Amino acid sequence: MRNLTFHCLQGQAIIPWLGELARLRIEVFREYPYLYDGNLDYETQYLKTYAASTNSLFVLALDGDAVIGAATAIALADETDEFRQPFIAQGWNPNEIFYFGESVLLPVYRGRGIGVRFFSEREAQAQRLGYRWCCFCAVERPVDHPMRPAGYQPLNHFWHKRGYRHYPALRTEYHWQELGEDCESAKPMSFWLRELP
Repeated sequence: MRNLTFHCLQGQAIIPWLGELARLRIEVFREYPYLYDGNLDYETQYLKTYAASTNSLFVLALDGDAVIGAATAIALADETDEFRQPFIAQGWNPNEIFYFGESVLLPVYRGRGIGVRFFSEREAQAQRLGYRWCCFCAVERPVDHPMRPAGYQPLNHFWHKRGYRHYPALRTEYHWQELGEDCESAKPMSFWLRELP
């Protein structure tokens, strides 16, 4: 932790980091609740959506030279249809919304305020760019899911504390192959939003 630094990058500046970010996403999203059986080529292509947007933001957390965490954000208008359509269908204006793609952090670094820093940096960027709302989505899993670890605590309390409200009617499906599956399947996702001051 003595060598921990944060770097905020936008658009094309993230390209040199795409491989490391893809590997980090695969490692962290293997955990419950995502259980993602990731593919490096797909991940790299996915992250290029963010690199292509001038309104994107990457917050990198490094311990020395090693990337140990990252958070991303992008104009919702620049995201894929899966994420834009629920808002359009319910009369929201995507041009007013800054979308948080993910926060991924290696387990040993959790509980030390890094997640708070990830949210703060992205919210500050949203305000600089003039957005009215920040949002993100999270996968929904039943409480009796067979792979739910004992003592698992969802992040709902943390998100509420940051001022985010769950909008369960704003929902979508995203497809990925999870551990134990032979192919991709649809996973239900719902959105959380915060109106900026």
